[in-house]
Amino acid sequence: MRFLLDDEQREFGRTLDGLLEAAGTSVVVRAWADGDTAPGRTLWARLAEAGVFALAVPEQHDGLGPLPVELAVAFGELGRHAVPGPLVETVAAAALLDRLDDGDVTRTWLPQIASGKAVVSLCVPGTGSPYALDADASDAVFVIDGDTLRVADGHGPVQPSLDPARRLARPHGGTVLGRGPEVIAAAAHAADVAALATAAQALGLGRALLTRTVGYVRQRTQFGVAIGSFQAVKHRLADTLIALEFAEPLLHAAALALATSDPDAGREIAAAKVSAGEAAYAAARTALQLHGAVGYTEELDLSLWIRKARPLRDAWGTPSACRARILAP
Repeated sequence: MRFLLDDEQREFGRTLDGLLEAAGTSVVVRAWADGDTAPGRTLWARLAEAGVFALAVPEQHDGLGPLPVELAVAFGELGRHAVPGPLVETVAAAALLDRLDDGDVTRTWLPQIASGKAVVSLCVPGTGSPYALDADASDAVFVIDGDTLRVADGHGPVQPSLDPARRLARPHGGTVLGRGPEVIAAAAHAADVAALATAAQALGLGRALLTRTVGYVRQRTQFGVAIGSFQAVKHRLADTLIALEFAEPLLHAAALALATSDPDAGREIAAAKVSAGEAAYAAARTALQLHGAVGYTEELDLSLWIRKARPLRDAWGTPSACRARILAP
């Protein structure tokens, strides 16, 4: 099995990287955290034009997919640039609706998701959180309660989060869209897609933190020399790089397993999720330590990346839950 990306996939990643670099996502993140979603929706539309959301939508509903490997590439870049919004939840909802194939609901929402016209969120309380991400900024919030799928008709107050750009709220009420075993199966598939995309986000985030930290230690001096020349600093950065490098092939393997409907895809995704999440969290701790006191300041854009690491590590599968899934008989 080939775990390396091909030339077309790499070029897709470079294109997204250039798009997001030009967009100046730190400004978008700060606006989103303050409740101003207009810049984020504008960026969302540009990502849709690049085909990001269409990767999770089948061709018969105006999409390009499902293409899990390309989706992992895209979400790696979204994580690298700390793009805010229910990105993972939107593609997971697309995977959910595709598996249900529920007539009018599918025909209504999937083309809108693919085109970027619809920003949606997905809440599956059974995965460990009763909150929906960015319910206040979404056009719809789909909720799975056991074997029942509904679309919420409202939400509670927005709750504070470790990452100010992750706005959480409890969805409530709503119209029932489906019930039964098919909903349970579709929800499990959607959770796998969400875990894969979150792992890719975490990996991209970790790489961005490492790049920024390497640049900083080359400039910051102590005792007249750059601190990057200190052996202890080199070892810390090397450990961070090794963890990220180890996680990447696991992510690609998981994406391939999902693409081929491998019966072990769930375990592969869990392995990728725990590895990428822990690597990103370690990268955040390294960045914070090596930046020193300046790393604690909210004014520094680095804080926008650091504060995403732990939420991404725990979203759609905590490390303990992922390890339990890997070891399950």
